[in-house]
Amino acid sequence: MSSDSEASASSDDGEGTNPAGETETGTNASEQRGLDGPRPDERESPQGRRSSQGIRVDPRAEASHPPRRTVISALVANEPGVLATVSGLVSRRQFNIESLTVGPTTNPETSRITIVLEEPDPGVRQVEKQLNKLVPVISVRELGGDAIRQELVICKVHGNSPERVQAITEMYDGRTLDAGPRTITVQITGDEQKIDDAIDAYRQFGIRELARTGQTALARGDEWTTEAEEERYERLMNDRPDRPATAATNATGTNATGGLNDD
Repeated sequence: MSSDSEASASSDDGEGTNPAGETETGTNASEQRGLDGPRPDERESPQGRRSSQGIRVDPRAEASHPPRRTVISALVANEPGVLATVSGLVSRRQFNIESLTVGPTTNPETSRITIVLEEPDPGVRQVEKQLNKLVPVISVRELGGDAIRQELVICKVHGNSPERVQAITEMYDGRTLDAGPRTITVQITGDEQKIDDAIDAYRQFGIRELARTGQTALARGDEWTTEAEEERYERLMNDRPDRPATAATNATGTNATGGLNDD
């Protein structure tokens, strides 16, 4: 009896005084409890539109800047895949692009990309910043509201009324590209409003097919469309071999025709 009592007391004393057991039990409880705070389903979720990359677009920023329509001109190097690079950037960022055109410039090593978009001011600035980060992009600029904007449309209509179709074409200063017994194909160039009006006028004949290029644009007057083009032009003018000779000749009082100046 004495041995059993001592064993029982020893067991009770060990269970109550095992520091390792107390430490292990306390650690497990702390791990299971976790950090204090609301449960995942109780946390506030941010509201607003997200891009394809999961980046949240602040609705307050969009609300404070109403969308506006503008044109951005980008001078890019003629490299393979440059158009895919620019269009890929635009699609990833989910910018509201209405048209994108590309064409050559006076420099055979560069091309001009014209982008028409409708975005709030932060979105417009973001397009410029992101384009400037691309290696093939040389210069980017948003054109003013007075920029020269033109586009082209080719429209194929039914040929049941060739005289009336021709009258509409002449009214919009267009050209007849093809005329057959069943269809007539015309070409119209001009600003966006003129193109829209011409298409509406041709609807009465039944439009079978239509191809529209989108806008291309240049700055008006003496203003350069991009800074890079202005810098290149000035370099070319300074490197002209006849420029120093002309300046020296004018300094001696001889005019451009070889005669003497009156003064």
